[in-house]
Amino acid sequence: MTQRIGLPVWGLPGPPLFLLGVTWHAVVRCSLLPGLEGSACLLHLSSNVSNRRLDYCETEAKLALSLDFWTLSSENLIAVFPVDPVKENYVRKVKNCIFSVAFPTPFKSRVRLVAVSKEVLEDILDLDFRVSETDDFIRLVSGERIVFGSIPLAHRYGGHQFGMWAGQLGDGRAHLIGIYMNRQGEKWELQLKGSGKTPYSRSGDGRAVLRSSVREFLCSEAMHSLGIPTSRAASLVVSDDEVWRDQFYNGNVVKERGAIVLRVAKSWFRIGSLEILAHYGELDLLRTLLDFIIQEHFPSVKATEPNRYVEFFSMVVSKTAQLIALWMSVGFAHGVCNTDNFSLLSITIDYGPFGFMEAYNPDFVPNTSDDERRYKIGNQANIGMFNLNKLLQALNPLLDPRQKKLAAQILEGYPVLYYTRFRDLFKAKLGLLGERKGDDDLIAFLLHLMEKTEADFTMTFRQLSEITQSQLEELNIPQQFWALKMISEHQLFPAWVSQYLLRLKSNMNDSDSERRKRMATVNPRYVLKNWMAESAVRKAERNDFSELHRHRFQCPHERSALYQVTTLNKA
Repeated sequence: MTQRIGLPVWGLPGPPLFLLGVTWHAVVRCSLLPGLEGSACLLHLSSNVSNRRLDYCETEAKLALSLDFWTLSSENLIAVFPVDPVKENYVRKVKNCIFSVAFPTPFKSRVRLVAVSKEVLEDILDLDFRVSETDDFIRLVSGERIVFGSIPLAHRYGGHQFGMWAGQLGDGRAHLIGIYMNRQGEKWELQLKGSGKTPYSRSGDGRAVLRSSVREFLCSEAMHSLGIPTSRAASLVVSDDEVWRDQFYNGNVVKERGAIVLRVAKSWFRIGSLEILAHYGELDLLRTLLDFIIQEHFPSVKATEPNRYVEFFSMVVSKTAQLIALWMSVGFAHGVCNTDNFSLLSITIDYGPFGFMEAYNPDFVPNTSDDERRYKIGNQANIGMFNLNKLLQALNPLLDPRQKKLAAQILEGYPVLYYTRFRDLFKAKLGLLGERKGDDDLIAFLLHLMEKTEADFTMTFRQLSEITQSQLEELNIPQQFWALKMISEHQLFPAWVSQYLLRLKSNMNDSDSERRKRMATVNPRYVLKNWMAESAVRKAERNDFSELHRHRFQCPHERSALYQVTTLNKA
């Protein structure tokens, strides 16, 4: 039985806070490609040598000005895992493999590149931004061309959706078009989302619409700028192909335009990647996948260690607690925290009906189809526990009795890990240094007042970063601090201010200016609130993509405001 975590508001434990041999690869390519269905063509570049070659190393500081010597490869995956033997691309049950070969389906109409992340292109993919202006680039990111030497793959996984086992799921509208190793030696998996049907499309059409693609592009980059682990978005293309969607699940199907996002991540494996193998008893493959993930992404875990799966689980538990606490610190609700949407690397993936909380409300639910409010923002920590329990169940067939007991104990420690990180983050948001007995109550007290007055979550903490102690002492809240002014109308506000000021005095070797400077580094002025995303969507639907170009996301080290939209002047 899954343990629930503490209290109803923030799902906190503890104190009562409210709250993948080149030769083999060549053989595979020759044997698989001729008979594969799919209309995407190979993009024959002038060279297919590895980007690890000597002359590349000599010029590693330079960015590629074309795709001629820029390569992708699938061999890191195909050399390790069995490939689905069925070559045709039709919806079916797939077993005893991790991937199926599936080519993207190009759009039939004109394709337009409407957004590119310069940072992703240059810092991750080693491409000069000007490459995005070439036809080769547009054909690549729209699924019309595949880089020669790479084989596009669709990943098979399962998962628990809204608490129930959903069986085979998989990449129903996404294609992994290859892995790139950049000049820093980092491997990044490139995936097209909205690029057509795969064996895992179920009843879907394999497409994504402009509306949701704009939101994913913006939020991926916004979350990165907030310092939160996330997949990244490299580009967004839109077509005139008609895609029909029932946006609000109310029977009102409307015509929208198809779009494709090129998104990148160190790995797209998720809890559901392991669940489906355990569920169908494919234990040798489960072991192979786990060993691969550990070797590639968990270098601190020794591959020969008998307890490696326990150590792996321990790290995932810890990193998941960290990730969800980070979500909470910026008021982010994922919206669909199914196990197939929870990364084994503990990064934020699969942006769907997400939302950033505006007025503080622990019951905030951005997903209109979540009738039972399972994934409300205040329940995300509990859902993390549920998902980690499902991960443990998938690992159990590979564990001996002693290891099972150890892993269960690790899971039991999740609430404390989460609570500790949550507390540390919110103490930093309030500028508190050191440890004091009443810190938990101070945080809880403020959140209680915010809930009662429906104060803006983001701006309350930002304005506390800007207001002086003397202004607080006088209970003289200038109009410019409108979120704090709302809270000040509560009769208990003076009591909270008194406790807060007393606690600030206990900060050793601190000053008011240092406090405000420190708080400004962890309290963003802007997050991607729904009205901002919807404004960009509405304009994009009218072929005005200015909002996609005008949004600017600061790098994590530029923390005067962790995330800013430069076109906005709202305080």
